[in-house]
Amino acid sequence: MATSELPGKDEADLLAANLNHSHEHGTHGHDHVHSEESRRQIVNRLSRIEGHIRGIKTMVQEDRTCPDVLVQVAAVRGALDRVARIILDEHLTQCIARAATAGNMQSEIEELKAALDRFLL
Repeated sequence: MATSELPGKDEADLLAANLNHSHEHGTHGHDHVHSEESRRQIVNRLSRIEGHIRGIKTMVQEDRTCPDVLVQVAAVRGALDRVARIILDEHLTQCIARAATAGNMQSEIEELKAALDRFLL
């Protein structure tokens, strides 16, 4: 998605739908299903972030001061980090535990490491 494009309602629904997905690990796989409450919480946070980003765009269009805009960008970063923590916590408590029970812990850990490598760039 280009930086000037913002997700709308349809994209927010797509984000929610994508919280149900399958991990494929060689010959192993498992359904990755978040609880309704967790999904609602994540989508609500992302919707607030989406609105905040629109507010930042308006600030730039109105030539607000750079420090004011940067403070708001920092707030969005923090909010995104909190969403990532929620997702990571859920992954550790549910997906990793499910992988341990299923006996495919190593592949799940490798997938998590790869995702964290991309996330922490």
